[in-house]
Amino acid sequence: MSIVLVTVLSSFLASAVEFVEALTVVLAAGITRQWRSTLIGAGAAVLTLAVLIGVFGTALVRFVPIELLRLLVGCVLLIFGLQWLTKAILRAAGARARRDEGALYAADVAELAADPPVPGSGMDWISFTVAFKGVLLEGLEVAFIVISFGSTSRQLGPAALGAAAAAVLVMTAGVLLRRPLARVPENGLKFVVGLMLTSFGAYWGGEGVGIDWPTGDLTILGLLIGFAVASLLAVRLVASGRGVRRAAGAA
Repeated sequence: MSIVLVTVLSSFLASAVEFVEALTVVLAAGITRQWRSTLIGAGAAVLTLAVLIGVFGTALVRFVPIELLRLLVGCVLLIFGLQWLTKAILRAAGARARRDEGALYAADVAELAADPPVPGSGMDWISFTVAFKGVLLEGLEVAFIVISFGSTSRQLGPAALGAAAAAVLVMTAGVLLRRPLARVPENGLKFVVGLMLTSFGAYWGGEGVGIDWPTGDLTILGLLIGFAVASLLAVRLVASGRGVRRAAGAA
């Protein structure tokens, strides 16, 4: 039960971050042009992602030896986790601008408003294409994470369920509110998810190369704490470095 809950939670949090970003594109297309074509495009992208997860996830579980699978998945999760963690650290330290969903939404609306008018009837292919591309591109990272967690822990169903729940929750909230979810603590979520992905990646990657962790699954908790402490120290170091540079510049 614990591995199922961890799989669902990890998949849900990682997917929520990506779908918040995809929502900005969907809202801009739906409000500026046509909701029907936009929702069809977003739905087609979600269906495409589901097929990718089902096909590749099932193939990995059935045909790849578990040791090799854990090594491959560990490397993938480390790449994603360190990437997300680096961005979160830089943003928390003020060295990188935080993502502004409101500004991105305004830019998307301005760009869509310059496109040809919406057809009087039938499908608006601009709305469809914009929504499909936005959801698909943001969702590809979700697909990789779901496949990674689901295949390695043999919990592809729960991983997919977590991602689906995040998609439904975020998209429903956005469509009902009709504005980007700018108040969602996106950087905080990326920080937490980055820590989780990095910890699981190091654990499974270690198992893939033959490391016998002495404390078993509890090692993941130790890795999580260690990466969290190192990341918080990194935030302080980056922030203090920026402060020193500002002081030197002022002098």
